[in-house]
Amino acid sequence: MVKLGFTLIGLLLCFSGNMGYAQRKGEVEVVADPLIGLMQRTRMGTRISAAPANKPPVDRKNATRTTAMGFRVQIYSGANRSEAYSEQARFKTLYKDIDTYISYEEPNYRVKVGDFRSRGEAQDLMQGLRKQFNNVFIFTEEIYVYQ
Repeated sequence: MVKLGFTLIGLLLCFSGNMGYAQRKGEVEVVADPLIGLMQRTRMGTRISAAPANKPPVDRKNATRTTAMGFRVQIYSGANRSEAYSEQARFKTLYKDIDTYISYEEPNYRVKVGDFRSRGEAQDLMQGLRKQFNNVFIFTEEIYVYQ
């Protein structure tokens, strides 16, 4: 009988305590720093500057090369050095105007291509490469930018 009384009192306290937290229907107020939206747009690769979308191509011979955060597409990852260079050469025959980069991080060689400012540009290339290369991925990293 005593156990039943304590259980009943415990249940009453639980239900009565939750009544103060009942949900209200109506409006939802979102309180967020405006920089969060800016970060989300930047992360998704949308253009946030007022610069025109169709800028003329930059003449690399006369431009200044700097670095910025952007995207590259990886087309090879493996331990075989000659295979990495072979994949790089195969890519260069298909896409002469896109830069390629080989890096070595023990035990793997990685071949990455492109210097893309937006994820969308990298995804466009990646979709075309899926037919010719295995295990194609997009990576966010420091890229070369010409100004």
